[in-house]
Amino acid sequence: MKIAIIGAGNMGGATAWGLVNYGAVNGADLFVADPKGELLEPLAQAGVQTTADNRQAAEAADVVILAVKPWLVESVLHEITDILEGKLLISFAAGVSGEQLRQYIPRPGQAIIRIIPNIAIRYGQSVSFVVPISATAGQTEDVSRLFTKVGIVQVTDEQHLDGGMALASCGIANAMRYVRAAAEGGVELGFRPDDAKNIVVQTMTGAATLLRESGLHPEAAIDQVTTAGGTTIRGLNAMEHAGFTSAVIRGLKAAAGK
Repeated sequence: MKIAIIGAGNMGGATAWGLVNYGAVNGADLFVADPKGELLEPLAQAGVQTTADNRQAAEAADVVILAVKPWLVESVLHEITDILEGKLLISFAAGVSGEQLRQYIPRPGQAIIRIIPNIAIRYGQSVSFVVPISATAGQTEDVSRLFTKVGIVQVTDEQHLDGGMALASCGIANAMRYVRAAAEGGVELGFRPDDAKNIVVQTMTGAATLLRESGLHPEAAIDQVTTAGGTTIRGLNAMEHAGFTSAVIRGLKAAAGK
């Protein structure tokens, strides 16, 4: 499978690096287009095919991934629509619906899938929401298998995309905000800033691994590290009194526009 990524900015560049570094595609079969040469040079040095010409990239590929800002989608599609026949189009644009994509490409039978990954795709740890718009079951399966190599995949529908982005895309920022807050607390407790950050990051990695490997519900895992009258339960209760759970839920709903 030959893949073209149009747009080498944050999401497009992260996807390119993830696909190559985690063996989802060979560099020779990955084509990345962007007008900014400074974004392309490191990819070219890694063996990826790079160009400033969107059409050149799209012509060479079986699958074309649009990783440009939502307001650029229409103009980019206008530029390459005539060469998309027989190819699968994947759009990363969160604000562009499947219906809009079909309007931009009026050709009957154009295969289209929307995918919302997150920035951790660069390190093989994305959550990617796959929404078939006008694609076969086989195409959806092939794409899901591809993105499984750089994280986990959730095949869903458009009505769940906003919630998915709140949990997994905005969720990256939410996790970073917790790391920052906990690290600042660590400094107040006497640790150097870098040491505090590293401690918190490793603790989060450990917590995530524990849940993934054990299959435990988070509350069951909490029970394993709390004792009656102990320090952990005192800390948890203090955060709950400050509205921790409520703040997280309210933030997710706000991000999802609920």
